[in-house]
Amino acid sequence: MSFDAERAQREASGSRRPVRWVFALPLALVHALNAVLVYAAVFNGPQAAWDHQGYEGTAAAVFLSLCLSLLGVVITFLPPVRRALGPWWFTPPLVLGVIAWVRIETLG
Repeated sequence: MSFDAERAQREASGSRRPVRWVFALPLALVHALNAVLVYAAVFNGPQAAWDHQGYEGTAAAVFLSLCLSLLGVVITFLPPVRRALGPWWFTPPLVLGVIAWVRIETLG
């Protein structure tokens, strides 16, 4: 039996399922934390022009969100993760990163 035939048989039998969980669980946690930060940045902004702490808090949440988005893209870009999970895992960090970027640009 050739290597390709063995690989196809393993994939057909579902032996890659634990590998998906090993990669998907930490990545999903990163995305969940990123979503919480984006939610905080969008819905809990400064109260008025005098609220400097609100501006700083929103900027910090956006900065951390952009860092987590970059981390999510880098983790998903690794070849074993990309093969096991697929390219659609690029969507959450990119969407959350764009939302965070728009929030910091419209913060004023």
